Amino acid sequence: MPNPVAALARRPRPGSRPRPLPELELAARPRPWLGALGLTAVVLIGAWLGLLVVGNVRTPVGPMNTTMALRPSLTGGTKINVSPLGALTLDSHVAPVRLDVNVDQLDPLRSQELVDHPDRISGLQDEVVHDVEHGTFELAVRSGVAVVAGASALGFAVYRRPRRALTAGGLALALLAASGASAYATWNPESVLEPRFSGLLSSAPSVIGNARSIVTDFDVYQQELARLVTNVTKLYDVTSTLPAYQPDPSTIRVLHVSDIHLNPASWKIIASLVKQYKVNVIVDSGDTMDHGTAAENGFLDPIAGLGVPYVWVRGNHDSRTTQRYLEHLKNVRVLDDGHARTVGGLRFAGIGDPQFTPDRAVVPGGDAAERLAGDRLDSALRSQRAAGTPVDVAIAHEPVAARETDGEVPLVLCGHLHHEGDEKLPYGTRLRMEGSTGGSGLRAVEGKYPAPIEASVLYFDRDSHRLQAWDAIRLGGLGLTTAEVSRHLADGNRPGATPPSTAPSPSGSGGSTRRP
Repeated sequence: MPNPVAALARRPRPGSRPRPLPELELAARPRPWLGALGLTAVVLIGAWLGLLVVGNVRTPVGPMNTTMALRPSLTGGTKINVSPLGALTLDSHVAPVRLDVNVDQLDPLRSQELVDHPDRISGLQDEVVHDVEHGTFELAVRSGVAVVAGASALGFAVYRRPRRALTAGGLALALLAASGASAYATWNPESVLEPRFSGLLSSAPSVIGNARSIVTDFDVYQQELARLVTNVTKLYDVTSTLPAYQPDPSTIRVLHVSDIHLNPASWKIIASLVKQYKVNVIVDSGDTMDHGTAAENGFLDPIAGLGVPYVWVRGNHDSRTTQRYLEHLKNVRVLDDGHARTVGGLRFAGIGDPQFTPDRAVVPGGDAAERLAGDRLDSALRSQRAAGTPVDVAIAHEPVAARETDGEVPLVLCGHLHHEGDEKLPYGTRLRMEGSTGGSGLRAVEGKYPAPIEASVLYFDRDSHRLQAWDAIRLGGLGLTTAEVSRHLADGNRPGATPPSTAPSPSGSGGSTRRP
């Protein structure tokens, strides 16, 4: 029976407002697709970060050290990077991951074993296959750990729940396994016969023939491989036998190099000379590159680690692209258009080569263009002397251009002809021409005898800035284990000659003795 007192209590009082009824809340509809999309993003991003951070494997393949890695890709395949020459791409498989193989360097010890035991060349193919299989297995294990760790860590950071983090890691591992299964199912071993080349390697088919011809003429290529391995290994031996030298502390030591022509072994030679001779400045008179393309720019990066200023002028194989890249390296001083800079206690001025011969669309200017460039450099030297800041060393790539500075500077350095030379010009300027510090680069083994590797260490008086002597360094080229260092004295330092401090300048003390 209803309680009348409770009913009266619930009845609204006269004149009072009725209390509003509570609002009904509609339950939110679940959106499972949104959660699944977020989890998918976490799995993909976490797996990619894991591969990027810890997914690399360093493994030897034959006589080379390589780095293998898996990277996300829409098309799959394999990319082999051979810095600084370029890359080749193989359509090896179809999967959402690509195999990247970076060829880092040639191992001199394993190469020496092939040289000492030529019979091992015939088994090199099986050795490479075994190395690739071992590296791939190790890469698969490391990649599995990387994707699980990356996805789990990101999942925990996003959801703050261990179960969600483990779910993300498990899904990442399942995704990697599915990618591996897809790659295995679509594996195409014949893709190596039809690679796509990029960078400088784009000219490889015309140089070495296609892969089918390599298979057909395997015996010939086996002999060439043995010769190449022998040459490079002996180059390491030669550079390790360079003589040590204790320089006079009262001299400024300048290392003159030229015509490296994309030989990566040159950087080891230059670094060795810098250390052994305690070099203050390096001068490069051009043709550091071979084609001057942007793909070659990475070859220049070791310059930053040489530890001394690097003065550079453009050669006829160096492009403006090369020059702009070098201008951004911290220890490089690019000289062009006669501009002068004081580096390491000496004042240098230089001009880049007016010709860029790899560009076949432009007709070469020949010696006439070189003489015009030399005249511009000569005019700049004259202006520097008139301003009271005379130049100690001028630099040009071509000897034709360098000879135009006769009478305006004590010393001019050049290269281009791939052989060393010294000449006293009619009006007193000494011309020092350097050989190829790269042993003619990629052309080193084209001739009957390999081109020698040459460089010079020049010694300048710290007070007068005059050349006192130079050491001409000559290595016996690829495959020849000879090293020769010969000392040469400048005229002022020969017995009975006028001391350098009182010798007249090439321009004379009472006015220029330049030719008309």
